Amino acid sequence: MKKERIVRIQELIGLVHSLYPPALAEEWDNVGLQVGDPAAAVSRVLVALDPGEAALAEARRSNAQALLTHHPLLFRPLHTLVPADETGRVLFSAVKNDIAILCAHTNLDRGRDGLSDWLAQRLGLVDAAVLAPGAADLLKLTVFVPAGYEEAVAEALFRGGAGRIGRYDRCAFRTVGTGTFRPGAGATPFIGAVGSSEEVREVRLETVLPRDRLTRVVERMAKAHPYEEVAYDLVPLANRRSDVGLGRIGRLAEATTLGAFALRVKEALGATGVRIAGETAGKVSRVAVCGGSGASLLGEALRQGADVLVTGDVKYHEARAAESQGIALIDAGHFATEHLMVPELARTLRQGAKERGLKIEFIELEGEKDPFVAI
Repeated sequence: MKKERIVRIQELIGLVHSLYPPALAEEWDNVGLQVGDPAAAVSRVLVALDPGEAALAEARRSNAQALLTHHPLLFRPLHTLVPADETGRVLFSAVKNDIAILCAHTNLDRGRDGLSDWLAQRLGLVDAAVLAPGAADLLKLTVFVPAGYEEAVAEALFRGGAGRIGRYDRCAFRTVGTGTFRPGAGATPFIGAVGSSEEVREVRLETVLPRDRLTRVVERMAKAHPYEEVAYDLVPLANRRSDVGLGRIGRLAEATTLGAFALRVKEALGATGVRIAGETAGKVSRVAVCGGSGASLLGEALRQGADVLVTGDVKYHEARAAESQGIALIDAGHFATEHLMVPELARTLRQGAKERGLKIEFIELEGEKDPFVAI
C-alpha cells in the first residue's frame, strides 16, 4: 500500500503565496507565516478573518494544524510576550498546541481573484477593473530556442506564471533568427559537436512575468528546453500591472438609486447596518469598492467616474470631502466588507491544493461576528 505523502507548512505557505504573492503587500504590512515551524506537517487548515482566541480555540477543537487569517496577529513589534493580552495568549496557545498561524492581508486585498474581486462580484459589478493599480515589479524574459521546440518552452513558461498582461494570458512575441555557438570541452551539446562552430535556426521567445514567479518560471523553462545551457535574458520593467491593486470599479447591470443600492449592499454583505453619505435619491450606476478601510481611494474613485464608493471605517471629514466633491459613500463596515474572504479564500485554496496534489483540508470558521452592533 502506497504511503500518503506528508504535506508541510512550507508547502501551504507556497500555495498561498503562489496565488497572493507577498510582493503585492503594502510595505507596512506583515504577511505570511507569523508563528510555527515551516517543516511541520499539515493536513487541515482553519480559515478566519481575525487571529483571536476564538479562532485558535476552534483550530484546536477541529484538529487543525494551521490557522490562516486575513488580519495579521503580529502587526507591530512586540516588546514583551506575556499572556496578559490576547496577542500573547494566542501566541502561547499556538506554540503549545503546535498550531501555525499565517496571514494573507494586503496581498489578498490587491491580488487577482482576491478580496477586491470577491467584493465586486458579491455586489453585482459588471466589467470590474482594478481601481488603483500597484507597482508591477515585472520582468521581461527573452529565451532563445531551437526551431521546433518553441511551443514546448512557451507552454512551460505559461504554466510557470509568465505571459499574463491584464485580462490576457499566454502573451508572448516570437522572431526567427540564427544562433551561433561552439561547444567546449566537457560539453554535451544537443546540436553539433565539441570544438565545432554551429549555426542553428532559433526562435527568440519573449514574454513577461512577475518577479515573485521568477524561480518557478526559470526552472520550468530549463526543464522544457533541449539545450544543456539555456541562453536567456531578464530585464526589469517599469510597467504597472493592470490586473492587481487596491479596490475595484465597475458598473451595475441596471442603474438604481443610492438608497436602494445601499440596502442591496447591506443584504449582500450581511451587514448589521450601513451608513450613507450622499442623496439617497441620487442615481448610482458606476461603483467603486474597497474592503476594510478604503476611503483613501476616494480621489481615484472620483477620477474614474464612480457615483459611489463602498468601503468601511469612513471618518467624518472623509464623508465631508466626498460630499463636497459630489461622490457618494456607503460605509458597510470593516467586518462586512472583508468577512466574505473566509468562504472565498477557502474555496480558492481547495482548488489550488487539488491542482498541486496537496492533501490539505480547508475549513471555515463559523460564528465570527462584527464587533459593532447597529441599534
